[in-house]
Amino acid sequence: MTVTVKVKRVSEGRESLPPLPLPRYQSEQAAGLDLLADVAEDQVLQPFQPRAIPTGLSFELPPGYEGQVRSRSGLALKHAVMCLNSPGTLDADYRGELQVILMSFSPQPFTVRRGDRIAQLVVAQVTQAVLSEVPELSSTSRGAGGFGSTGR
Repeated sequence: MTVTVKVKRVSEGRESLPPLPLPRYQSEQAAGLDLLADVAEDQVLQPFQPRAIPTGLSFELPPGYEGQVRSRSGLALKHAVMCLNSPGTLDADYRGELQVILMSFSPQPFTVRRGDRIAQLVVAQVTQAVLSEVPELSSTSRGAGGFGSTGR
């Protein structure tokens, strides 16, 4: 299944730099488009200091869709660099520049360079719920059992 997503370049303050390629899937069955860092100069992520990294792009998702911004597994495993609010949500009605909140969980600083693949964007359908307030909920065998209540 495919869906058309409109993309606009918005490299404010970086107009003199050559444009980066648009995000793309790295394999035929990939779920996420790789997002690139559109930075004018290297950005050093200090340990445990979140930073918003620009992508230089804004998106127009069709109604009924969202973009889920997720960590890249290789960055997480090899460098302990992850999207802080993963998955972040790119709403269909947002038109500003997509920025990725990255944080290094390593004791070592991590340098983000122009064009680095920093996150992935998964485009997914959204179902909006209609809430119905009721005096009681139906019972289940789990009930109100919370964190860890179903075992390890």
